[in-house]
Amino acid sequence: MDAGILGAFLGLVLILLLAGGFWVGMSLFAVGILGIAAFSSAPAGAIMATTSWGQSWSWSLTALPLFIWMGEILFRTRLAEDMFKGLAPWMTKIPGRLMHVNVVGCGIFAAVSGSSAATTATIGRITIPELAKRGYDERMSLGTLAGSATLGLLIPPSIILIVYGVAADVSISRLFIAGVIPGLVLIALFMATIMVWSLLHPSKVPPAEFNMSFGQKLRATGNLIPIILLIVGVIGSIYVGIATATEAAAVGVAGALLLSAVTGSLNWETFKSSLLGATCTSCMIAFILAGAAFLSVAMGFTGIPRHLAEWIAGMQLSPIMLLFALTLFFAVLGCFLDGISIVVLTVAVIMPMVEQAGIDLIWFGIYIVVVVEMSQITPPIGLNLFVIQSLTGRDLLYLARAALPFFLVMVVMVVLLILVPELATYLPAKMTRG
Repeated sequence: MDAGILGAFLGLVLILLLAGGFWVGMSLFAVGILGIAAFSSAPAGAIMATTSWGQSWSWSLTALPLFIWMGEILFRTRLAEDMFKGLAPWMTKIPGRLMHVNVVGCGIFAAVSGSSAATTATIGRITIPELAKRGYDERMSLGTLAGSATLGLLIPPSIILIVYGVAADVSISRLFIAGVIPGLVLIALFMATIMVWSLLHPSKVPPAEFNMSFGQKLRATGNLIPIILLIVGVIGSIYVGIATATEAAAVGVAGALLLSAVTGSLNWETFKSSLLGATCTSCMIAFILAGAAFLSVAMGFTGIPRHLAEWIAGMQLSPIMLLFALTLFFAVLGCFLDGISIVVLTVAVIMPMVEQAGIDLIWFGIYIVVVVEMSQITPPIGLNLFVIQSLTGRDLLYLARAALPFFLVMVVMVVLLILVPELATYLPAKMTRG
């Protein structure tokens, strides 16, 4: 059978399975078995067993459950409440005022959670009622939260960067460091968007209500010290080369437990629920990764990736045009799949053409995460929108319209990454140890 027809057939089967509500990991295994059994003479069962085991014992994957557990622990602390108290006094003089707490708060929590959904839920629980009580425009407030919470995918320790690093076989530590500058730039772009909007709509921003002295502001900032120390411990240890990503994850869990104990939120129930939550999430992701690894091997037997790479190469696309085509491709996938599924489903197929185009794989990891970030706020499968809907009861399309300005900001970020690749490659090149 022609590779193009075979690829279309297997792709259709996968779409039908996913549309039918099957688990992503199970769907990947099913399509892989079908591909090998129907179109090659290789033993599908033996290949599935060895591939799944080989994927599951990867040392790089050890960081995944640890960082997820760290986020689960902090999710159950008073972190968001303390961040609001520490950040709010400094935002009153900036156009947009307390809406910036959404952006900066999400950036800080993203640096210790690694999850976009957890960032949305944790920050949203505090800021949504607080901003509404103070009379801030609801649509813009919810839009800032939806957009800013996507930073959980980019700012290290990012769960999706770990998944990409394992799938693409690149250094997770370097990927983490590569996400720092783009994350800060994206925070600045979000804040600039709020400032411009507030200057154009001054009547929708209530007057400042904090009248603190500089000393009082400094004392309020003390609420941020524990979480800042945790961020420095995790990210700083990776950058200076004294810890790998997995070792830094262990430091993060220990720090999160200590922080939880200090704030009085650590008890047997929260410890047990955080551990069970991390276990469930880690197992789900590991199952998807194992299925994706098996499907990648199965596709190798069918010859589809090689033919696809040859077809793309035959089109003689420039690297810029290839990235443009991939951006559209990922944006469409993002309307139907979550970010992790997008990465594991596509990385094995697109890596040959990306490498052939001479694109740096560390840079490409940051690029793909920013593009996947966009899908977190696009219906019908915009995970951040679902979380905010559960917090507010608002219609999904209303939330999508609220998030649209920040979707466009992320498009600008993709363009900046392409025009200035050093945003993602400068810090990894300066690392002491990978």
